[in-house]
Amino acid sequence: MTETAAHQIAWVYDLNKCIGCQTCSVACKVLWTRDEGEKHEWWCSVNTQPGLGTPKGWETMGGGADPETGAPKVGHQPTREEFGGGFDFNYYEVFYGGTAGKAHLEPQGSRENRWAMNWDEDQGAGEWPNSYYFYLPRMCNHCTNPVCVQACATGALSKREDGLVLRDEDACLGDRFCMEACPYKKIYFNYERHVAQQCIGCFPRIEAGVAPACVRQCPGRAVFVGWLEDETSAVSRLVNEWKVALPLHGEAGTKPNVYYVPPLSPYRLKEDMSIDYEQPRIPPEYLESLFGPEVHGALATVKGEMEKVREGGSSELMKTLIAYKWQELLGPFTRDPVELTPSAAG
Repeated sequence: MTETAAHQIAWVYDLNKCIGCQTCSVACKVLWTRDEGEKHEWWCSVNTQPGLGTPKGWETMGGGADPETGAPKVGHQPTREEFGGGFDFNYYEVFYGGTAGKAHLEPQGSRENRWAMNWDEDQGAGEWPNSYYFYLPRMCNHCTNPVCVQACATGALSKREDGLVLRDEDACLGDRFCMEACPYKKIYFNYERHVAQQCIGCFPRIEAGVAPACVRQCPGRAVFVGWLEDETSAVSRLVNEWKVALPLHGEAGTKPNVYYVPPLSPYRLKEDMSIDYEQPRIPPEYLESLFGPEVHGALATVKGEMEKVREGGSSELMKTLIAYKWQELLGPFTRDPVELTPSAAG
């Protein structure tokens, strides 16, 4: 197994505040994946749940750690078609072809098996009037037991002292064993450069004291970052003290360091359209399939603290989740990125 890092950076996404705006996805895309062979790569993606996500059907592709040895388990290697995206569009026809608004932007090529990062966005599940969905931001989990590191035959992957899992692309031979081992399928393959790539945790920003782009750019104040071992940090309190932030598919055994406050659910409606206060619209068993049996206690805690505030009391948990000051989301990485630009340096 991989040695434990001296520190561990961690993220917490509050799914009750995520509005699916894709700002984190676009901020990451614009910053990191604009080069050759990276059109289809979305290191940070926001998928609609329940949904097939990206790559298509990733939750059924296997991988993870053996429960007894911690060694990597072989899973499915996602194909280019399963990741989808990176389309060529009919820009010339629409903007310069003189179609007078009759042509609209659309991907070119075959329509068969077409897929992309948010192809099933906002579809969800259930039937009217009890349909439901919620948004799930996903990225490399910078796991405590990163099976991708163990699966890498060349040593290109490593876990740093700050807990980030990074890749030396000069040492990567493109074998893609890491993609097979990763249970979250958040490792992409650059077919032009023949190397695998994934979220780097915005480590140049971290090293300069600036929060990752996904955190800094979130307009909904839905994502926290900080040191997991710092008992005073928001991420540590949400994960370790209040236990309302949970890992996604923790049964995979990699000990991920991206956590989620599970979504609260409206109540179901009966046939006469009255409210059924006994049945949440999002099936509890579905949430358990994502976040484990601890999800019921986490939701009970959040509901209890919300009720306490409604009755006139005070709740440190609610204050933390609300984040009245956006700087509270950034942990120790509060430096303004504009300070790093050449113009700011004078």
